[in-house]
Amino acid sequence: MTTATTRTPRTPPAGPDAATARSSPPGGVRPSLPSLTGLRWMAALLVFGLHINNFGYLGGQAGRLVSWAFTPGGTGVSFFFVLSGFVLTWSARPGDRAPGFWRRRIARVYPVHLATALIAVTVAFAMGKPALPTWKQTLANLSLVHSWWQPWWQTLNPVSWSLACEAFFYALFPALFWLLRRLDARGTLILGGAAVVVALGLAWADAHHWLDQPLYSLPAARLPEFVLGTVTARLVLLDRWRGPGLEGSLALAILGYFLVPQVAPGYAATSCTLAGFTALIPAAAVADLRGLPTLWRGRRMVRLGELSFAFYMVHLLVLRAGIAVLGDKPRFGAAAGIGVTVAAFTVSLGLSWALFEGVERPVRRLLLRGRRPADRPPVAPAPKESVAAARD
Repeated sequence: MTTATTRTPRTPPAGPDAATARSSPPGGVRPSLPSLTGLRWMAALLVFGLHINNFGYLGGQAGRLVSWAFTPGGTGVSFFFVLSGFVLTWSARPGDRAPGFWRRRIARVYPVHLATALIAVTVAFAMGKPALPTWKQTLANLSLVHSWWQPWWQTLNPVSWSLACEAFFYALFPALFWLLRRLDARGTLILGGAAVVVALGLAWADAHHWLDQPLYSLPAARLPEFVLGTVTARLVLLDRWRGPGLEGSLALAILGYFLVPQVAPGYAATSCTLAGFTALIPAAAVADLRGLPTLWRGRRMVRLGELSFAFYMVHLLVLRAGIAVLGDKPRFGAAAGIGVTVAAFTVSLGLSWALFEGVERPVRRLLLRGRRPADRPPVAPAPKESVAAARD
């Protein structure tokens, strides 16, 4: 949900950040990472496939195939959390102040959150099911704190629970970035190792039902994924990332994805994909920095990645509205099921374009208009092969 734009540091790096300067191109310009934008789209598709499976569009053999392919699709949200930490660290400004950072985060995510909350209310009334949340639930949702208590976590637009996690990450990021800039590569690795240990420990505890509230939607429990994103970005900036290459990372991510059905549902799935996602994101970033080809840096893929946040936020509302026409879990045959899936995808993509062009981009510009230059990312020409920025 941020943009890893090219930039020129306002202050010269010192201490551990000296390695950052050496890893940047001449002039201190930090290049954009278009492959990360394309990867955002792939993660959004995983979540879409999960919900297609949950809504039961296809029956028979086709339904079993969809279930096999997309039952682990919820891990796409875990990918978003790791990616968010990476991109925010990559695009962070050493001299930035916390209020400026928070202002840009609000301008980035809140307009679409509010717009889709209104769409959710409209869909509920249109379906004749205006079972609206209480005013406390609504206030918690609009304040992005609803994921802290299980009875509220899927009020209004259900997928917005992940935004409450992101809001928690944003609140902590200025302090986390301050810490990262003071750590060398060894200290950064120790922080990453601690995040892995915490994540695996929470996955084990959640699978054994030690806690009253499931950890899947709890912002504090999802923090280790975000921290791992910040750690890998820091290592890339220090030119100390030594993870597997792009092909090996992708294979590791795919293997972890299909291991998910073998563990307890919920937070435990994080333990399967954590290694693959944590390796894939910096591998794609390094490929962009070296000008190597990837599957996700083409112009169309990057454009879809730009729409991915709006697509993620609106697609479940489209599927909910479809119940009025298709019924609940219709279990169509292959041809009809694919047809309605394509229709739902097309409507969701069209609405995501409208949200991006009509809400997300113009309202963000409006909210940031008139701010001091220090509050806005400077614009610099990207390398020829880098056609877009990576969005978290």
